[in-house]
Amino acid sequence: MAEQSSASNQEGRVLRFRPRGSTFGRPLPPPSPVKDLGKYEGDAGPDDYRHRMIMNIAGLVVVVFLMVVGIWIANTMAQMRKNQDCVLSGRRGCTPVEVPIQPRW
Repeated sequence: MAEQSSASNQEGRVLRFRPRGSTFGRPLPPPSPVKDLGKYEGDAGPDDYRHRMIMNIAGLVVVVFLMVVGIWIANTMAQMRKNQDCVLSGRRGCTPVEVPIQPRW
């Protein structure tokens, strides 16, 4: 008898949990936090195609601008790191100095 009880304790049992409020095995959707969603559906009037396209182009311009600025910043940081590594290693002439050429009279 002791062997049977210890064997059943080691095997364990699997319990099936059903979600509360389920119907036919499907859980109910959660209640909406907003009582009336009709005002957000967007059927207020005809679609303003021109305005939407202008806003899309403006968004594209902003995204392209941010990408260009990000690439410029990354290149500037890489050049600064390169110059700093050169100076810290003790070398001379790490950064070129542009001297304007003056005509001799």
